[in-house]
Amino acid sequence: MNIRHILLAEDDPRDAELTLAALEEYNLANKVVVVNDGEEALDYLYCRGKFKTRATGNPIAVLLDLKMPKVNGLEVLKIIKADEHLKIIPIVVLTSSRETPDLVECYQYGVNAYVVKPVDFGEFVKAVKQVGIFWAVVNEPPPRIMRAEAAT
Repeated sequence: MNIRHILLAEDDPRDAELTLAALEEYNLANKVVVVNDGEEALDYLYCRGKFKTRATGNPIAVLLDLKMPKVNGLEVLKIIKADEHLKIIPIVVLTSSRETPDLVECYQYGVNAYVVKPVDFGEFVKAVKQVGIFWAVVNEPPPRIMRAEAAT
């Protein structure tokens, strides 16, 4: 399988650890870059700050928490979807918010999926596995030529 990396933007270390553990069953955990807030997510995507020397290339998907410090998830979503170079990256909001306004606003700004984090550990792991497998393995990403055009 040609599995590229996933960007996980999650400020709760426990949720990040659970997400990585869930993805590990399918050998996806070593393909996940974890950032702790929205500012770090943007730094990663724009290759700046501590990520300015990272290997180029966009993640296959971004798993994005909404309630994060510095720059919240909704702002990160807006910035990504407004950027010609980044807007083709699938964004999956992975949040504890069941608030209808959050859901509606995320879809208005172009989120590809909105997943509410289950409270139950087993259900949380199951949900993350399904999200990871779909976006990293099942989903067919845009052709490389389209990604290259978006980067110019």
